[in-house]
Amino acid sequence: MSIADDKFPSSVAFDAINQALQSDEANRTDAIKRAKAIFGFQLKNKEGESEGWFIDLKDKGEVGKGSALGAGRKTDATLVLSDEDFGKLVTGKANAQNLFMSGKLKIKGNMMLATKLEPVLKKAQTQAKL
Repeated sequence: MSIADDKFPSSVAFDAINQALQSDEANRTDAIKRAKAIFGFQLKNKEGESEGWFIDLKDKGEVGKGSALGAGRKTDATLVLSDEDFGKLVTGKANAQNLFMSGKLKIKGNMMLATKLEPVLKKAQTQAKL
């Protein structure tokens, strides 16, 4: 079942991340061992609408749509950015540090944990078609 949203074109990356985590048990276990956190994403599209997704790399190694709280979990770090910038981040056309320094990426919660997302996003780069 897809968790992508047509109103947020870059959200197909969440499907790619979920597929990468679900298709390889060793990959999922390694990602959980490295990150030990739940990451939230709040994306805003060009129409001004917002939507959320989360990546659980603390317990289950899965991706979900909506708030992690709705799934009974609490995020350790939440990244807030535009749909367009998230697409650039996932495809490697932008990096998180530059987006953060330019004010295009805001991080709520544990900022240092956000750096542990890079390997997971890199795996999505090869699978997401943005």
